[in-house]
Amino acid sequence: MVTFLGSIVLLVAGYATYSKLVEKIFGINDSIPTPAYTENDGMDYAPMSWWKGSLIQLLNIAGLGPIFGAIMGALYGPVAFIWIVAGSIFAGAVHDYFSGMLSLRHKGEQFPSIVGRYLGKPAKTAINIFSILLMVLVAAAFTAGPAQLISSLTPLSFMASLFIIFAYFILAAVLPVNRIIGKIYPFLGAILIFMAVSIAVALLFSEKSIPNVTLSNYHPGELPIWPLLMVTISCGAISGFHSTQSPIVSRTLKKESDGRKVFYGAMIGEGIIALIWAAAGMTFFGGTGGLQEALAAGGPAGVVNEISSSLLGTFGGILAIFGVIILPITTGDTALRSSRMMLAESLSSFMKIDGRWKVVITTLPVALPTLYLATIDYSFLWRYVGWTNQVTAAVMLWTATMYLLKNKKFHWICGVPALFMTGVVSTYIFYAPEGFQMDYQLSMIIGSVITLAIAVWYVYQIIKHRQLGKNSTSLTAA
Repeated sequence: MVTFLGSIVLLVAGYATYSKLVEKIFGINDSIPTPAYTENDGMDYAPMSWWKGSLIQLLNIAGLGPIFGAIMGALYGPVAFIWIVAGSIFAGAVHDYFSGMLSLRHKGEQFPSIVGRYLGKPAKTAINIFSILLMVLVAAAFTAGPAQLISSLTPLSFMASLFIIFAYFILAAVLPVNRIIGKIYPFLGAILIFMAVSIAVALLFSEKSIPNVTLSNYHPGELPIWPLLMVTISCGAISGFHSTQSPIVSRTLKKESDGRKVFYGAMIGEGIIALIWAAAGMTFFGGTGGLQEALAAGGPAGVVNEISSSLLGTFGGILAIFGVIILPITTGDTALRSSRMMLAESLSSFMKIDGRWKVVITTLPVALPTLYLATIDYSFLWRYVGWTNQVTAAVMLWTATMYLLKNKKFHWICGVPALFMTGVVSTYIFYAPEGFQMDYQLSMIIGSVITLAIAVWYVYQIIKHRQLGKNSTSLTAA
């Protein structure tokens, strides 16, 4: 219990201290008009208060991610606490802050366009395809899951449930941001927080003892912590999906100083939610062995329902069902909205249509494959979401690193976590079942070689930008 409470304190302290350092290094300027005013179109650009933006951002980036992912990550034991705390403060929140603020500085640009600015056009083209694929996979996965649950609880068939959810997705993707997202999502974000806090309080006052942190691996299947834990718990530590969602809210901020509260703050809030559910997962069932049995019997949704019903009674069961249905839907619809915005931005030089027709035309090409993928195996979709998600996170961190390098700022705050995540995804793809399924030691060697190569590139970029700085200084002096 001491570790659990201490971890929450560390997350709050990280927001109170490290976020201010990150903000200072970025260099905010409240005198610069934000895109919410300069680009106001009544559709995607519209000014909102920071507290609304924070709750919308939390709901967009979270959904069921910090619940399901944290419960699966709890199989590794209390070491998950270390990853959630360190990942959130030094990687995830930094990633989210820069993805939001760089979008803000460039008229609300989408993630691929920001990548293109700092990593070059080839990187932009590759990440554009990669990001839209990730959005489609997330939207499909977060359609299929709720549809399965609705069909099991009501007379509706799976396909009928699927079409109802998807009709809402289309509506939310094409309506102005302040119609549904701006009005309903702050309320749903508050429910997400209330659900987690209720579980935390009930857990603390129960007779169950939350384990203290150790570096030991308690996974019943003896799966290695590195790099599997870092992919299993993404939402709640660091998630590339967030960099695709931040531009939605960056287009609504009234001033640059709101960015720390909205982007960094929402990630810390997600970290606390993940911490609570990880603690519940490894505590409620008497250890990781019991948790594994519960997951085998009912999956993450069944685990959430059992924990909520037992700790909070009938109300908790209703809250759990509501959460498992509503929360993924609110992530899936913003994923579809993001993919629509990315496609529109990438085709802006070819497409001269403006207004509602442009929104409709760019929604259909991403909506149709999403609907098809939602009809196939949910677990298949989710396996591929994990790796593509963390590759996106690494790319965003490298983008932020290059921004800092080019502007002669302290680049290490992004460069170090970028190297770390490069190591994670480089090793994971060779070892994982959805990857090349190689021997663990061989995967470690290949992953290390790739990471070392990227590190050499990073050092070269540092030397290159220092030399450019010296040359510019010499020219100025001359």
